[in-house]
Formats: sequence, structure tokens, C-alpha cells
Amino acid sequence: MNNSEILRTASAHAAGRSPVLARPVRSDLSAAACRAARRRRPARTLLGGLAVASAFVLAGCDSAVGIPNEEPVRPAAAVTTPPAAVPTTPHISSTTAPSTTIPATGAVAELPAAVQRWADDLKTDSLTQLQAKCWTIAPRNVADMYADEQAILAALAQPGTADKDGITWKNRTVTVAVERAALETEYACPRVATAGADIEYNDADARHTVRRYLARFVGAPLDPADKEGTYPLVCKAAPASWDPKGTGTAIAAPLANNPGKLTGATKFADQEIRSERLRGDYLTVQAPVTNSSGATQTRTFTLTAGPQGYCIGDVAP
Repeated sequence: MNNSEILRTASAHAAGRSPVLARPVRSDLSAAACRAARRRRPARTLLGGLAVASAFVLAGCDSAVGIPNEEPVRPAAAVTTPPAAVPTTPHISSTTAPSTTIPATGAVAELPAAVQRWADDLKTDSLTQLQAKCWTIAPRNVADMYADEQAILAALAQPGTADKDGITWKNRTVTVAVERAALETEYACPRVATAGADIEYNDADARHTVRRYLARFVGAPLDPADKEGTYPLVCKAAPASWDPKGTGTAIAAPLANNPGKLTGATKFADQEIRSERLRGDYLTVQAPVTNSSGATQTRTFTLTAGPQGYCIGDVAP
């Protein structure tokens, strides 16, 4: 396996916005090979609704963010659950609240400020910079979704349509969607699909969800803002809808009642993260995790897809 390390630097956002920290990226393929592969294939439909793309193994360009090639110096094992992994009620301050009032439903004439910032960067930033700024999305998906810049900007120039899940913009070429939770932040990276296709979350998103979750526990979140209270990754306990085995009896997601289950984790093998389809909207992700005693064990994360993306409902053992 050819591991490459790319140091990505993201420029600071517009005045009043915090710059995104540059983080290294690794891929199973070389960066040049990945770029060449992307030039040879058209942009793919990605992400959204409850439609989930099926895949069983980690693709070569499913880049790992924030985990360098050599073993990093890690902070001492946490004796309590890291704050980034603790569920809290998010607080939207006056400096980060959207400047445009977003309706619950109906037409949206003005582009929300968080989306406008991203659209401005789409015009000028490199792919590496966009991947660093859109750290909530798997880097491979950023490359695929944002390939047709002109079509995306043309769609955003049209009025959008709001619903309970977010805002969608469409034209004859693409569909662009932003989750409602992202609209409440300072910088909103949209999901993009070809016109007429559903906005889908795929297996790369599931692996990236686990990557972000583990990075929080080892004390190295992909971005300082990546906290459970603002960007929840754990499935909610209510309403009780957890039924990965299809028993017909739904329960509360087990991890929701035990959010500190991985407290004490010191590192994880990022390039060994694998995923496999379970049933319906459920998917499992396996990752080797090392604890404070130095013992490494493969953990199996069970996730499900919803309108806001994947959430983790259980971890075993």
C-alpha cells in the first residue's frame, strides 16, 4: 500500500471568521494517481436523503485527514471523556448565527451567509484548500462533488427551497443541498448531485464519520470546532428507532446512553478503517483502536443514514 502525506494549508476565511487549521492528508494511492483518476472519470452523484451507496471496502482515494504517516506524539490517555465527544446543547452566538433568517419551508431568495462564504471560496480555492475547509465531508467526496464549479454556482444563483432538513437549489445540471445544522454554523459546505438524482450519503461518509468520532476521543479532532454539541455524530436516544437486525422492535441507540464508551483511546489505525453494508440504511465500520494500556482491538461501529447524514448508534465490543 502506497501511503502519501499531503500537507494542506487553508487560507483564513473572510474577516470575522476563524481560519481553518491545515491538516495532513493520506491516501492509499499517491496524490498524483488520485488526481489522474479523477480527471478520467466524470463527477459522480453523491450523498443525501435515505439513499445510501453500497460499497464494501475502503477506496484508494478515500483520504484520511489528520493522521500523519509516522506515529504522532499523542497526549496522555484521557481519564475522562474528552469535551469534544460529550453531547451538549449547541449555543449559536451572535457572531456565528446566520445573518439571514431561514424559513422553515418555502422559497429562499437570498443566499445564506454561511453558504455565500463557501461559494466565494469555490471560485478561488484549490481542491486541497476546500477539503481542509469542508472537513465534515470525506475528502474523496469533496473532490467528486465540487468538480463542476460553474454548474454549482449557477444553481446557487437561483432561489432555493427550504424544508425541515435544509435548503436545496436546483438547475438543469445539478442539485445543491445544505443541511439545516450546517446553516447554523459560520461556514456551510453543501452536498451536490447531478440533476434529478437524490442527494446521497455513501460509504465514504460513514467511514469519515467514524474517523471524526475517533479523532475526538484521541484528542486530535479534525478541526477545533468539531464537537458533539455542534456537530453530533451519535444517534439520538429518542425517538427509539434503532433496529439494525430488523427484529421489528426498535430501541434507543445504545451509544446514546453510553457516550464515553471509548474514553481512554489513544490512537487508531486510520488507513485500516473498513466498511460493510449491514441491511437497509445500516452499515458497519471497523477500525483498530488502541487504549491507554497499549492494547489494540478492532472496534465495530454500527451506523445508520438519515436526512442529516450518518450517525453512530453502537460500538462493539
